[in-house]
Formats: sequence, C-alpha cells, structure tokens
Amino acid sequence: MQTKFIFVTGGVMSGLGKGVMTSSIAKLLQLSNQKVSCVKIDPYLNYDAGTMNPIAHGEVFVTEDGGECDMDIGNYERFLNQNIPKTHNITTAQIYSTVIEAERRGEYLGACVQIIPHVTDEIKRRIRKIAEDEKLDILVVECGGTVGDIESLPFLEALRQLRLEEGSQNVIFVHVTLTPSLDVVGEQKTKPTQHSVQELRRIGIQPDIIAARCSSPLHESTKKKISMFTNVTTRDVFSCHDVESIFMVPQILYDQGIVDTIFTKFGKFGLVNTSANWDKWNSIVNSLQTAQGNVKIAMVGKYVTLTDSYVSVNHALKHAGAKIGKVVSIDWIDSETINGNVDDLSKYDGVIVPGGFGSRGAEGIIKTANYTREKNIPYFGICFGFQLAAVAFGRHVCDFKDANSTELDQNTTNPIVDLLPEQKTVSNMGGSLRLGAHEILVKGNTLAHKTYNSDKVIRRHRHRYEINKKYIDIFEKNGMVFSAESDNAKRMEMLEIPSHKFYFGVQFHPEFNSRPGYPEEAFEAFISAASK
Repeated sequence: MQTKFIFVTGGVMSGLGKGVMTSSIAKLLQLSNQKVSCVKIDPYLNYDAGTMNPIAHGEVFVTEDGGECDMDIGNYERFLNQNIPKTHNITTAQIYSTVIEAERRGEYLGACVQIIPHVTDEIKRRIRKIAEDEKLDILVVECGGTVGDIESLPFLEALRQLRLEEGSQNVIFVHVTLTPSLDVVGEQKTKPTQHSVQELRRIGIQPDIIAARCSSPLHESTKKKISMFTNVTTRDVFSCHDVESIFMVPQILYDQGIVDTIFTKFGKFGLVNTSANWDKWNSIVNSLQTAQGNVKIAMVGKYVTLTDSYVSVNHALKHAGAKIGKVVSIDWIDSETINGNVDDLSKYDGVIVPGGFGSRGAEGIIKTANYTREKNIPYFGICFGFQLAAVAFGRHVCDFKDANSTELDQNTTNPIVDLLPEQKTVSNMGGSLRLGAHEILVKGNTLAHKTYNSDKVIRRHRHRYEINKKYIDIFEKNGMVFSAESDNAKRMEMLEIPSHKFYFGVQFHPEFNSRPGYPEEAFEAFISAASK
C-alpha cells in the first residue's frame, strides 16, 4: 500500500507545540495498528544540532546511530517507544550540501541549479526515501519554524508539491496555531489563526485540520469563527488546550474524533478494535499522574536557565518516579552560583549532574560532587557529571590538589580526565565527538551490575574526553570502583563508591533510553535510593 503523509506546520510563533502534536498524532495512529514514524524538518543553516548551545535551542538529542538531532526527535521516541534514526532530522544545510555536491559532480547536466526544482526535489526525495525504506503506513512530518519565515519557504513549497504529486487522498496538512485568551476581555481571539492560515494559503497550502493552541478548551463559537475564516469545517478544528502532561494530549485529541477524521480523509475504514493498545498506554499515562509522595531532586547544571536544555533528563527522572510511585520535584541550580551555597544541597533527597562542556560552572560541579560524597547524599553524574566526580575524588580523597580535566586546564599535572586519543587530530567541531550507541561491559558484584542486571548494556554517547586510565589503580585503592568499560577496556563507562548510600556516574547518556513506562535503569536506581 502507498504510504500516507501528514504534514504538521505552525504559525504565529515558535514553541506552540508542533512537536507534541506530531508525536500525539503518530501515537494515535500507532495505537490504531498503523506502522508509523516521524520526521523533523529544521530550516536552520546548521548541519545538525550538535554545535548549537542548549540555552539557545534546547537539548541536543542523540540517536542510536549517532545523530545529533533536534530535541523533538526525543519526543517522538518517548511517545512511540521506538528508536528514530538520524535521517529523520532534515536541515537546510543537509539539503543544500547535497544539492551543491551534486552540482559539483555535474549531475544536473549543465542546468541552472535553483530552489525549484532542485532543492525542493531533494527535500521530497528524502521524505519519500524514509517512507519507502521503512515501509510505513503513515509518515508524520513536522515542519519547524513558522509559516512566513524565509528559511521555511523551500520546505513548505516541497510539501505543497508532494500533495499535488501524491494526491489529496494521501496527504493531510495539520496547522498548529495560537488562539489566545486576553484576561481583560475574557474572549478567545481568532485573528492570529486567521492571519496564519491566510499566509499558508498564500503559498498554496490549504490546511485540512486546525490544531488551536489555547489555555482552556476551545469554545464552540470560537470553532465556528475559525472554520468560517480558514475554510476548514468545524469538526476539523481541534482544541489543543493546556493539560498537566504532554502524554495526555493523544487522549484529548482522540476524544474530539481526530482519528476518525484522519482515516476518513485517507479513505481508510473498518478500524480494528485497539482497546488493548489503549489500556496499556493509559496505564502508563496514569502512572505519571497518580504517584504519591515526593522525592526532591537538585539538578546542578550549566544550562539551567532553559529547562528544555535537559528535557530528556527531566523526563527520565519523572519516568523513574512513576515506576516506584513517587512524584519527582526538580530544582534547577546553576553550577556557576553554587560555589558559596553548597550547603543548600543538604535539603535535597538526591543530586543529579547532567552533561555539559567547557569550564564555566565546572568548579561548582566539582564542589557538588565532593559535598554529596562527604554528606552521603545520593549522587548521579552523567557524562560531564561523571568526569568531574572523578576529578573531585582525585582532589579530595587521592590528594591530587590540582586534579582536573584537560578540557578545563590543559596544564594540570594530574589530568584525571583527558582527550580521547582519536580526538587529538580533529579540527571540525560538528559531528566529531564519540557519538551514538556503544557496547558496555559491566563488572560483576557491583552497583552497576545490580542496577542493569546484565553483563552488557548498549547506551548512547556524546563526549570528547574520558577518564585517564593511569589513575584507575590509585582511585580503586581509595574506594572508588570503575564498574564498567568499553572498547576492549580502553574506556571507563561507570564509577561508584560502594561505601556510599548511592554514588554513581556514567560516561554515557542514559536519559536518551528512558521511555514512559520503561524508565532507564540507572535513573530508577537513583530515584529509589533518593526516596529512602
């Protein structure tokens, strides 16, 4: 059967929730026994998200196959509980690079290379290739940015062409737009939606479905007004109002009939009974909402001014809390400000230090790692938090006063953390870290083995620096155990202090493997220890 396409666009402003809408639609289709996946189009000129500051753009999500992607890919994985490959994140730079390389090879046979047809053809080729290679029933494609942005225009034009070429019975456009309520008036305003749809229609796309983002459920009168001015029937205008959890969005869309609408437009009838699928999904969603008791966690990091910088860590903590029936409350603490206030960490049940790069705020993290060790507060360090926990141990237990990472001090005489050997000849920053899934061997009779209940795990990485092996013996004589390794024992992957209540660090990024209902094991172990 021919793959059907759903294209999700957005208007008025960024951050309206196109990624959640895309994920929710895909989840509903998956629950309806369709083979489905998602694609994220990012119109920026970065080749990928790898060189972008998390404070400016949000978390860099790492795929199993080593892609540094937009954080919406993480949402797709969490909703669908399936791995999404890096080819599913398409950027302007990737498209233009391919077109320019083809032009240099002479593949266009002397043609004048233009946006239309050459750039739009490459966009369409990539989208179709994903659908064909994966033999999908339905592919949901999110077009990043907002309608009217210059950089989005080639992508929207390509999507317009796809509808023409594939046929209207095989393509649906969903437009996510803002319907604000002004407190002084108390009325839901439709003008932003009207203007957004006008702009979309001006470039040749008539939306089939309007997803109206609003603070409270859309009034029937508002639906009728949107319908009249957008040429979309009232039954195809859906309220996307605020809810407690993004994982509740599929249910509110389902209750409004969006699945029937989609299948009717695609000409698919006689749906199978999917109640068993729904029961499992709803039990997972309910577990995230009905937990009792509170576990108070301090997240000490470099990018806390934007909580989306650590969106996967935030989710992973909550997944773990739901599994043991606890509500996890997170306080984000800037590691730059913690130097004089490290005693404030004593009021928390546990402390987590997520990944990061660079010297800013590093000393605060080292102080945090040492304080939690001394005070026997559960500590969980990820990547940078793993490395700096070793530095703190080197300084305060092994008596290497200038212990450091060469990332922070190239002249340290005790480089506890050093550059990976293969990184020493790297000049390009983008896509050159140790990325993606690697096999990790876990030592027996350790906290690591108890946590993962396996001799081997596979987890995703994103780092340039690693623990310096020449310090392993002295660390272990002083009470720190390196309990897992990879690449034929060249690289240390986990550390722990057996005498501590819970002191655990991992070089990899376990947050990328955590899913609702299926928390990553290290997060579950950390929250379990913090809750006692």
